[in-house]
Amino acid sequence: MLDTVMRGEGADASGRLHFDFGGEKLVLDMSGALYWPAQETLIVADLHLEKGSFYARRGQFLPPYDTRETLERLASVLERYDVRTLIALGDSLHDAAAHERLATEDLARLRELQKSRDWIWVSGNHDPVIDGCFGGMVTDVLALNGLVLRHEPSAKIDACNEIAGHLHPAAKLRRHGTSIRRRCFIGTPAQLILPAFGAYTGGLNILDPAFEWLLTEPAAVSVWMLGHDGLYPVPVAMLCAD
Repeated sequence: MLDTVMRGEGADASGRLHFDFGGEKLVLDMSGALYWPAQETLIVADLHLEKGSFYARRGQFLPPYDTRETLERLASVLERYDVRTLIALGDSLHDAAAHERLATEDLARLRELQKSRDWIWVSGNHDPVIDGCFGGMVTDVLALNGLVLRHEPSAKIDACNEIAGHLHPAAKLRRHGTSIRRRCFIGTPAQLILPAFGAYTGGLNILDPAFEWLLTEPAAVSVWMLGHDGLYPVPVAMLCAD
């Protein structure tokens, strides 16, 4: 059904969408990652590694392969771009004890992805402390070439050139008697919120009250739904609540 919604100007044959934000040229990837060509930097949000094992400890058993799947998806995106730096925008780990449950082979895979790259973990509410075994550098917020990267969006109308995660945005579209719900990017000229990248992260409908502060001027809001073969910009007026 998403094929009935035209891709916006700037989307290339691979379904990537090129756009300007804060004076920088960025690329939205259909995986939910963001690529910054001038900085050779890939940005992802909310990996929530070891979420499956966290729930298993509490008696809710899920297939324990979410970390492996998330890392393999990340590896696939890294292969598509020239990436010198990776920035993970918080909640990369589902909880502070994730390192205690992480499989040896999954840690080895992470280390392999980190080779020859700078790796920056932005701390989040799920992972305020990141164990040293994960390598890389840890920071609360990162300012780079006029852009501000953090885990939780500031939710202020005076925010400027801010890229964040935390809210796991998802959009629901209903047409011709059927509906589809997908993770999405959502942005204004001043802020951009990335979808959650982790295999078990899900999404929160952007018409939920949690996004009200961002939707005060719907005409200024852009939404790009993730599809199987690309990204699809959808007007806010076409979206529906859960």
